[in-house]
Amino acid sequence: MSSDRPHHVVLGITGGIAAYKAPEILRQLQQRGAEVRVVLTRAATHFIGRVTLEALSRHPVVVEMFEPGANIVIRHVEMARWADLLLVAPATARTLARFAHGLADDFLATLYLSVRCPVLLAPAMDAEMWENAATQENLARLRQRGVAVIPPERGYLASGVEGEGRLAEPEQIVARALVILAARPYVRDLEGEHVLITAGPTCEDLDPIRYLTNRSTGKMGYALAHAALARGARVTLISGPTALLPPPDAETIFVRRAEQMYRAVLSHMERATIILKAAAVADYQPKTFSTAKLKKTEADLMLALERTPDILAELGRRKGSRVLVGFAAETDAHLEHGRRKLIEKNLDLILVNDAASAETGFAADENAGFLLDREGHVVELPRMSKYEMAMRILDRVRELLAQRGRLEQRGERPR
Repeated sequence: MSSDRPHHVVLGITGGIAAYKAPEILRQLQQRGAEVRVVLTRAATHFIGRVTLEALSRHPVVVEMFEPGANIVIRHVEMARWADLLLVAPATARTLARFAHGLADDFLATLYLSVRCPVLLAPAMDAEMWENAATQENLARLRQRGVAVIPPERGYLASGVEGEGRLAEPEQIVARALVILAARPYVRDLEGEHVLITAGPTCEDLDPIRYLTNRSTGKMGYALAHAALARGARVTLISGPTALLPPPDAETIFVRRAEQMYRAVLSHMERATIILKAAAVADYQPKTFSTAKLKKTEADLMLALERTPDILAELGRRKGSRVLVGFAAETDAHLEHGRRKLIEKNLDLILVNDAASAETGFAADENAGFLLDREGHVVELPRMSKYEMAMRILDRVRELLAQRGRLEQRGERPR
């Protein structure tokens, strides 16, 4: 994207009472320099006028897939190429379901399937619809694909009850959109790079029934995989057990134990130019494995544990010219522990976050933390979606690659 033109935002508006807030979202985007084009679903036209939105956006508003006089270009393809961000606010339960299942039955759903830019959804609906398992499953599927979601707020709803389902405030939606747009120009700036990513927990078996593990869900690692693919890199994803669907374009290797992840990482690292070690690998494993279920007795059970292979330390010894990024989930002295790990493991970058936080810790859809490098720089990353954080991490990786390229051109050896 050229830096001398405004950001291009397609604002999709679907059929819910919260559609009345859409003009304010549009105006705030414009006030911050964005050019906005609007797509309405048929249901949305019952809640907001097309003429109003055309006057505000200074662009024709699209409703129907086929309209007389508007078929000289294939509009959904043209608009998909034009957009830097697809923002849908409000996004109804029906829209979430259509997006999640790839139903291209109107212009907005067809546009969603066509875009290659980031997508941000701001759902709004009644509390029961929001809490329904089908809605939550659709949201989970969309998040796994890298779609950013700003969840609804709790408040007074159109149904007359109070609950979760109210559209987030326009200021919050616009702020999130701007973070995504500012994360990086949407270009394939990692083409030619091969990114090796580890994600999820490991499970260390005690017997055929029980095992030791941790609370990692793999969301950060999978977000990194989506982000790296979007930026043109080849991706090898080595994943512990998770409930997530891997990106279809990634080469994915599933493992269970730390020893298996160790072997998989070392066997695939030679092709990698960038390694992102986001997995939460168990530090200890049972010293022995019982082939039969351990029976409960009156006495206490004592477990003997032994260290698992230190994958990150081994990568630090072997990394060569690769960019190596580690992650540290800490509960106290975050920066102190992060700096020590950065040096001891010979990392280029480390992302340190608060594992005890309910909002940004394990299993959360958002993250926050500090990005540290070997020069002593510390960048605080505020609370944002894990997809957005993945983009911020890759921005810094790209800067390191550029710095190394300049050093090599001068005949110097990168540190």
